[in-house]
Amino acid sequence: MDGRRSGWQNCVMTITMPVFSDLSFPRPDETFLREQYGAVSTLLDEGKLPEALKAFDDARRQYESWASHVHLQFSRNTQDAQAKADRDYADRLSPIATDHEVTIKKRLLADPDRASVEALLTPHVVKLWEADTTTFDPRISTDLEEEARLTGEYTALLAAAKIPFDGQVLNLAGLVPYLQLPEREVRHEAERARWAFFEENGAALDDLYDRLVKLRDRMAKTLGFETYIELGYRRMRRTDYGPDDVATFRRKVLKYVTPLVSSLLERRRLKMGWDKVRAWDEALIDIAGNPLPAGDHDLLVERAKGMFGKLDPSGEMAEFYGQMRDQGYLDLKNREGKAGGGFCTSFPTVGTPYIFANFNGTHNDIGVFTHEMGHAFQNWKSRNLPWIDQLWPTMEAAEIHSMSLEFLTWPVIDALVAEGAAGRYRRMHLIDALSFFPYGVCVDHFQHEIYANPQMTAEERHETWHRLEKLYMPWRDWGDLPYPAKGGRWQAQLHIYRLPFYYIDYALAQCCALQLWLGSRVDPEGTLETYRALCAEGGSKPFSQLVADAGLTSPFEADVLAEVVQEVEHVLAN
Repeated sequence: MDGRRSGWQNCVMTITMPVFSDLSFPRPDETFLREQYGAVSTLLDEGKLPEALKAFDDARRQYESWASHVHLQFSRNTQDAQAKADRDYADRLSPIATDHEVTIKKRLLADPDRASVEALLTPHVVKLWEADTTTFDPRISTDLEEEARLTGEYTALLAAAKIPFDGQVLNLAGLVPYLQLPEREVRHEAERARWAFFEENGAALDDLYDRLVKLRDRMAKTLGFETYIELGYRRMRRTDYGPDDVATFRRKVLKYVTPLVSSLLERRRLKMGWDKVRAWDEALIDIAGNPLPAGDHDLLVERAKGMFGKLDPSGEMAEFYGQMRDQGYLDLKNREGKAGGGFCTSFPTVGTPYIFANFNGTHNDIGVFTHEMGHAFQNWKSRNLPWIDQLWPTMEAAEIHSMSLEFLTWPVIDALVAEGAAGRYRRMHLIDALSFFPYGVCVDHFQHEIYANPQMTAEERHETWHRLEKLYMPWRDWGDLPYPAKGGRWQAQLHIYRLPFYYIDYALAQCCALQLWLGSRVDPEGTLETYRALCAEGGSKPFSQLVADAGLTSPFEADVLAEVVQEVEHVLAN
């Protein structure tokens, strides 16, 4: 079933989503891809541009749906032999599919009637394609396959963690609740156990990253770039800003946010009676103990539909969520062998998103759920846009949808928070959002330095993180934990290994999400409609235009971050 032709347009819901377990996508092979894309070329030879574009889009949707399903199934159980074999096959086939795709894009971009191509695709999609065609050449096919293999190895290594603690054997997600408990010594010991795992696997993690960095640098040079930085930005499809803009934004965070977070931590230290703030103290934001979810996985999943019903009187969000829940598009329970983290993926030929997360019984369950629901709702709202390139925006814009929904659910969040703790949850969430900025830009700055100097040794990379951590988070004190104290904290950030340069996106989006939050305080209904319209635009425009369409100010504008931070500080002071 193709969502673009199913009669789902311009309505809340008119049909039931297919059951996830019933989904089945044809497994392509080299011959199939060659014939499929060959048919597109034939249509172009015949001068049938609209038909060729549609056939090309259909082919990409079919491939993407299959590849998304394969990688999701591996994430759901990294220890399943068949899921791993399927992922390995998909990783081997990916450069071949990309070669066909880039060949067609280059031909279309070189069309003598370029105006007709732009009129059908939109100028924004054409710009995306212009970036895409510079990021691939058959000469790097083997490197791309190896990159996928190495990032899969990182995922599997962390998913296989077995950490003895509190009479149990936990994975990394299972350890998180202990990192937030009011008992300081328990937090300390939990951090010790966490970093013991990373120290034990430190050499392997250093080696994995070293191979990834040098491989990416080699790909960049093969494609004619001086460093991987430019290639990385193009792979992220950033068409309206560059490294200099991001560096300016990092400096703003250092100037306006780092001092405020430092001040908030000092106030917390005084309230808590700590001698100094240690790294294992930072996650305990509320002096009464971080507010907990209202219950376990089943309770939260059940209550969420009513919460969305109260948030959105049109019924759209509640109905959409209810079908995701009932048709099997949620996998939120933590379990052995499951990949860490949370994400939202989708199947373009079906038109439905899928949410993956690891609930652990902390407030993070609420945050990750509302965050990923923001991604899912955006993908649902934009599912009927004509081209696959428009179904998702570029990542910094996509994160506006997710981070904004975290804030827009505030008036109804009591459904998911332990009784009587909703006010404390909102305050904790705001402090957490503010505190993310310094860490987010630290991750970004680290990656710029790494890829500008790809020959760094493992020790130099750790020293680089240590130096940047002290710059952006001068309060960070690892005490008697030697591995993170020497600069090993970055190894736990999966984006650094798997998705280079995908992290500043969260900080840029947070600046926009906080603007929507401020708007919702004075006009909740109007802000929700603004949010709904932004979601419906999907990836039809570049980041800066989507931000402007929503009535927001770009994070790159001179004073916006300072103004947002000032408002947040005012709210926290009251």
